[in-house]
Amino acid sequence: MAAKKSPFFDTATTLGKIVAFFGVSALSGVLAAGLMVPIASLAGSSATAGTEIFDALPASFKGEPIAQPSKILAKDGSTIATFYSENRQPVKLKNISKVMQKAIISIEDERFYEHNGVDVRGIARAAVNNFTSSSQQGASTLTQQYVNNLLVNADVVNGVDRSEMTISGSKDIADKAREAKLAISIEKEMSKDEILEGYLNLVLFSGRNYGIQAAAQRFYSVDAKDLNLQQAAMLAGMVQLPNAYNPEKYPERSLKRRNTVLAAMLRTGAIDKKAYDKAVKSPLGVKPHEVKSGCIAADSAAYFCDYVTKLITTDEAYGKTKKDRENLLYRGGLTIKTTLDPRLQKEAEKQSKAMIPADDKSNIGAAIVTVEPGTGNILAMGQNKTYSPAKGKEFTEYNFAVESALGGAGGFQGGSTMKPYTTMAWLEAGRNMWDRVSAPNKKNYPASFRWKASCLPRGYTTADDGKGNGWSPANAVTGYPSTMTVDYGLFNSVNSATVTEASKLDLCAIAEGTERLGLIDYDNYFDLSTGKKTTRAQPISPVNPSFVIGSARITPLAQATAFATWANNGEFCENRALVSVTDATGTDYKVKPVTCEQAVSPQVVADMNGTMTKIAKQKVTKGAIDYPIAGKTGTNNDANSTWFVGYTTGMASAAWVGRWDENRSKSTRDVEIAGISRRWVDSGTWASPLWTNYMKKVGDLYPAESFGRPKSAPKPPAPKKAEKEEEDDSKSESSESSEPKETEKPKETEAPKATETPKPKGNSGDTPNPPKKTEDD
Repeated sequence: MAAKKSPFFDTATTLGKIVAFFGVSALSGVLAAGLMVPIASLAGSSATAGTEIFDALPASFKGEPIAQPSKILAKDGSTIATFYSENRQPVKLKNISKVMQKAIISIEDERFYEHNGVDVRGIARAAVNNFTSSSQQGASTLTQQYVNNLLVNADVVNGVDRSEMTISGSKDIADKAREAKLAISIEKEMSKDEILEGYLNLVLFSGRNYGIQAAAQRFYSVDAKDLNLQQAAMLAGMVQLPNAYNPEKYPERSLKRRNTVLAAMLRTGAIDKKAYDKAVKSPLGVKPHEVKSGCIAADSAAYFCDYVTKLITTDEAYGKTKKDRENLLYRGGLTIKTTLDPRLQKEAEKQSKAMIPADDKSNIGAAIVTVEPGTGNILAMGQNKTYSPAKGKEFTEYNFAVESALGGAGGFQGGSTMKPYTTMAWLEAGRNMWDRVSAPNKKNYPASFRWKASCLPRGYTTADDGKGNGWSPANAVTGYPSTMTVDYGLFNSVNSATVTEASKLDLCAIAEGTERLGLIDYDNYFDLSTGKKTTRAQPISPVNPSFVIGSARITPLAQATAFATWANNGEFCENRALVSVTDATGTDYKVKPVTCEQAVSPQVVADMNGTMTKIAKQKVTKGAIDYPIAGKTGTNNDANSTWFVGYTTGMASAAWVGRWDENRSKSTRDVEIAGISRRWVDSGTWASPLWTNYMKKVGDLYPAESFGRPKSAPKPPAPKKAEKEEEDDSKSESSESSEPKETEKPKETEAPKATETPKPKGNSGDTPNPPKKTEDD
């Protein structure tokens, strides 16, 4: 209902006072008639008319749930963040100090326990005062104020603009009469104590702080049950004009108002003279504590917090529209229990910031996300930046771990962390880690070469650059043997070995394996039925063979989730952040349960882990961690994304460092980052040390057991004597050692230049975009 504004009702003028007097008198008459209270001025038809008017007013209305803050909780029950449009913490009357109850009654409605919702005598008194004095008095009882607050709350819930609401001081006679009849009705349904409790939990105290518990915490850092006399008097005085009597902004005005309340308490007998004299001499003694709303106020896990809010506000289980879902989050009193482990979270943030400072002029991002094998629970989601919309390199609201639709930076090229998926397909095709493949440093696959892809319309794809040049993937580091085992190729992350393996497999089998483990490509959105690009993210497509060495854009969360499968004997578990969601009424909302299925053979996983354990132990941590670990390094071209995704049986973590902003395609080589400029950059520069430093602190908090036994290569038949002598003579010419060794990186001044296949034009059908550059590392 719109507020009535008219100079005619301005009580600052004599005319206004007269009009106000007769207006209030008229209201008194209506109420008196409705309540059958005899008043001399009402007689005959006038009384009948008043009764009819009053009877015509509604005696009930559709109440709406009272806004309550929602909380996001970590695994241990600690609060990550609070969300509210109205900061309110409802409490029972028994948990509100008696002196607070007396203070609010003394100053707002001293006849509270005597009237039936409307104080006709109080209305008459106020009318006379307002007519004869420059000061203005109100006549609303606590019950009427309670009704008014309920009406305002209903308007807010139903989307009525606050500027158009009927508020105290701007109501006409009809508004007041309606409020009065509702108050009378409520008094018939609720006890006085229930009304007092409801009022003290509903009323505004300042800003967005509603209810006595939130107010007590906000200004005195105590619970409502522990408020003393002077504190209670100050808070009771605020409800008349919450912002005007804010003790932080207007301490002198607030002190004067507090003392007015103390005087009212003395007058009504709520306190004695001794208590009054002591309290009135005391200072305000404010000890403020502000509970800020939203993820920006979180002390830790702000990006995880943002991710959780996106899960709520994008899921129709929490409301039909986004507005409904946001309303539930900010007003519904949700208790959102999550999977986050604060111990891991704090370390993830600490190590990310230590690796690349948040305000580093390079603006490089660093992130760690951890998933629990066997449950999919997200245990940590930390990054080096500070969650904020503020300007400056230190700040961003982008979450490096997740996709754009859930507040993320949209994923990054996976580089060599994608190679294990080809290895997995190789083993699932019945082959072995000791199989030898031809892997020259650079091999050309002509445009006519048909890469088997049975799921595509033609059953194959090609790597045509549009000019008939095909694809010539090369290794970033030379010096590898021209033939090698699959084990050696994966251990040393040799591009040519992975590509050769892929050329002998069905690309659809490799792509299907990535989909089985939950990967989505946030760059190449291909529709497999047409081979054409779509507008939404899709599973990784086999249309472009370069996906096998990491051209797809994937998220750190997805990689941690996928690698957790190899930590868990091949059982894939969808990642999850929510354990339970319950609203203020006790209603439980459906959340994703632990959802797992056997996605890979345990023996295939054991065979892969045999190699990836050596990668983690020998190439990454180099003896710094003594419990079983495994994982895979990854660097894309120009090293604008560097990775290490590693795991134990208890936790799988993706460490990523690279570019995320508008410069994401630019190289990180020869760029000063964290005070150092390097000619050669790969996963060993940042991502691997980041993962190692993190795991040294938290890796033993979860199980770290053996990964199982890989199959051993069959022993070759013993050579005859002549053959043995020939073999011994040729050892110096052997193409590789029996135990793979890490190849030496080029010196920083001699970093190799990555090759790139020219981009094709006018591709269509199954013909892919050009193979994208990735590097071995």
